[in-house]
Amino acid sequence: MVTVRLPKKSFKISVIMPCFNHGEFLAEAVGSVNNLNRDDIELIVVDDGSTDERTRKEIDRLYTQGIRVIRQENKGVAAARNVGILASQAEYLFPLDGDDRMQSGWIDRGIKILDSNPQVGVVYGDAQCFGTRTDRWQGGVFDADRLLYWNFIHVSALYRRSVWDQNSGYDSTMPVQGFEDWDFWVGTLEHGWRFAYIPEVFFDYRRTQQSMSTRSVLFEDQIREFVARKHALLYRRAWLSLLRERQSVKRTFYNLQTLLKSRMKHRFNNLPGVPTGLTREHISR
Repeated sequence: MVTVRLPKKSFKISVIMPCFNHGEFLAEAVGSVNNLNRDDIELIVVDDGSTDERTRKEIDRLYTQGIRVIRQENKGVAAARNVGILASQAEYLFPLDGDDRMQSGWIDRGIKILDSNPQVGVVYGDAQCFGTRTDRWQGGVFDADRLLYWNFIHVSALYRRSVWDQNSGYDSTMPVQGFEDWDFWVGTLEHGWRFAYIPEVFFDYRRTQQSMSTRSVLFEDQIREFVARKHALLYRRAWLSLLRERQSVKRTFYNLQTLLKSRMKHRFNNLPGVPTGLTREHISR
């Protein structure tokens, strides 16, 4: 008997969806991916040790529907994303939290950017907030100095698997969960990757009073110190560059002042009625 091995299905994007007690919203989040009706996107749901019955039942339901599900004990969102990525197949990755909703308009354009420009490692866009806030999170054109100061790129961005490999995944040792994406993007910058911005909504971002990002802001100093220490060489290079720029500005300003003084003196000495060799000192006397 001859055994025929079917080729492994090829995916372009792996959507990694960690969830912790998101049973109330999980079906909506999963539906937003399934409703894209694309056969080049795989979805992996990682249950990070949920404790409520509703989430456990929803995970069971997804499993029976053929959704790929991974269960693990609670280790935090960074570890959950890493587990999902390790199990994924696609060359491009897109994290999506279990209470958010994925949008589709940007996908082909994002893939095209990564396919055509090997120097770009990350493609990011905007988020439409819903829940306790309804504003639009606008990422804006990439600015390295802005990223070093604080995060403005949401975790739900499209990036290469090689970026994740170089960063050794998301760092679960951060003192506070919720800003591991900032650390991840700073590491991406440190490895020399470029960022591309698409001014379109990539996903709908659920905002609640007790969200992880809301709680994390209370620990800004600890988060900043962790990132600055971990990426100290990058911050040092940025500081030296800024110092050189300021010194250059000072030199330029000094040269400009010297030039202006020289021109003013030349014009004054060539005024009608001023004898040759007569200076301002002679006149003031």
